[in-house]
Amino acid sequence: MAGFLTIRSVGSDAQGLVAKVVFAWVLVLAAPAVLGVAQSALAADDSAADGQLQAQNETFAIHGQFTYVEQETLGFNAPYEGPNSLSSNSGRETTDATLDVGAALWSGAEIWINSEIDQGFGLDNTVGVAGFPSAEAYKVGKKQPYLRLPRLFVRDTVNLDGERETVDAGANQLAGDRSVNRWIITIGKLSVGDIFDNNQYAHDPRADFLNWAAVDAGSFDYAADAWAYTAGVAAEWYHGSWAMRAGVFDLSNVPNSVHLDPGFHEFQIDTELEKRYVLADHPGKIMVTMFDSRGRMGLLDQAVQLAESTGTTVDIAAVRHYRSRLGVSANLEQQLSADLGMFARVGKAAGNVEVYEFTDIDRAVSAGLSLKGTPWSRIHDSVGLALIDNGIAAERERYLNAGGLGVLIGDGKLPHPGPEEILETYYDAAVLPHAQLTLDYQYIDHPAYNRDRGPVSLWAVRFHAQF
Repeated sequence: MAGFLTIRSVGSDAQGLVAKVVFAWVLVLAAPAVLGVAQSALAADDSAADGQLQAQNETFAIHGQFTYVEQETLGFNAPYEGPNSLSSNSGRETTDATLDVGAALWSGAEIWINSEIDQGFGLDNTVGVAGFPSAEAYKVGKKQPYLRLPRLFVRDTVNLDGERETVDAGANQLAGDRSVNRWIITIGKLSVGDIFDNNQYAHDPRADFLNWAAVDAGSFDYAADAWAYTAGVAAEWYHGSWAMRAGVFDLSNVPNSVHLDPGFHEFQIDTELEKRYVLADHPGKIMVTMFDSRGRMGLLDQAVQLAESTGTTVDIAAVRHYRSRLGVSANLEQQLSADLGMFARVGKAAGNVEVYEFTDIDRAVSAGLSLKGTPWSRIHDSVGLALIDNGIAAERERYLNAGGLGVLIGDGKLPHPGPEEILETYYDAAVLPHAQLTLDYQYIDHPAYNRDRGPVSLWAVRFHAQF
């Protein structure tokens, strides 16, 4: 692992060539899918059964959702604080409302556009904890509601051979059917998490866990702007119990920015291998995800050395050069019974270079359970429990202790570093048709890896409705 995660410099003259090679690689992966369109058309079965399936396909759909989250910290020990410290006895709220419109383009292809109104702030403007307690909080907060277009993409599903399966209608998904063996090509503006690192028990902050390090692998520094969206292209191949995914996406113009750097000048390559299986009559799957971010990033030790030699404050921007940051994670999803499921993730990313997009985590471990309310006659309720352990490399510890700031953390110093350990539990109750009310509690020990601060208790209330 250490050898794999060694950081290497990449000449700026090579960045365009690398991006073109990656883009060409994705197109090569997609080539069988393009050829499959003609092949499927020539080999189309006109049987009555297939006709019935086709008749069920949606050609147009509108979906919407509304989510409100109120989150508060209780008092905790805080002998000192810095620019990115979490505050005790504070509260914030976030609201978002989304309208998703989709339409069929040709057989297997659909286009989706999402318009969203956002308002509110994360705790301390979304800083203070590496495993931030609300994935409904963006890195950009505003008092007044504002409109955005987080997604605008085309998805083309090319059916190959094999049995057909039903696809239920949902947000950004037209109802219909598809082949078990298939290609999927997606291009446009979207979230990397729409395609990679999915888990049915821990991936949706509007329905399950809220913590950033529960809904995604904490070390997965996926390409995104400050709202967690990017632009790019991805290809997926499904065959039997296996799936492979690859994509290339724009990074921000500078780390943690509201603006993307278009044209793959700074970009990320994502790959994923998935294996689905059945264990004791219960389905499960395991995925391995790898990323390689290539952009202008600073080495942490260089920033500290420059500050010490010049007698100035630590400034990571002063040592940024075009380089690479690698990471890998594994994701397990396992049904234990008809109502009980578990998830687990483990991840590692290079710790000697600044984080580019997500959060300050070099080593991530998380696991948890999700239980439906069937045993107590509340079939639409659910309860969840997650344990999270986040860590950082020695280089990042030295950088933070010298006064450096990360994407989300920076207490001004870090004389006594320790792992950031988090417990999250929630109860999600159906209160109305298509509406859920959730009570969430999180306990965070060593917030921002600082043994001098905390532990922290946080409560949250979430209301979510959708159609």
